[in-house]
Amino acid sequence: MKISVVSNGNTTIFELNDSQASKDLYSQLPLTIAFENYGNNEKIFYPPTKLSVNNTPKANAKNGTLAYYAPWADVVMFYKDFGSASGLYELGECISGLEYISKMSGTIQLNKIK
Repeated sequence: MKISVVSNGNTTIFELNDSQASKDLYSQLPLTIAFENYGNNEKIFYPPTKLSVNNTPKANAKNGTLAYYAPWADVVMFYKDFGSASGLYELGECISGLEYISKMSGTIQLNKIK
């Protein structure tokens, strides 16, 4: 499963793992959604429906990791290394357009890539 994230005319592509949380996110696409900066290393957004973390690996987040923070029910795009945290699950990784994540602003469009 691959998804595209479009912001400011730039496209970032993530390859999702085979976890339940990734499948749940993928099933909610396409989405146009507001997102925000959090800290100095990540962008976050809240999908319309919470993701199930059954069979989803814990994240050791690095630059380019797509993750789900279950306590807040938000999806996280890391643009700097982070590490692990309780409740942080890996959804996938960036395979193209990593340099655009830190510059994203406003709303983003998420789409399935067939």
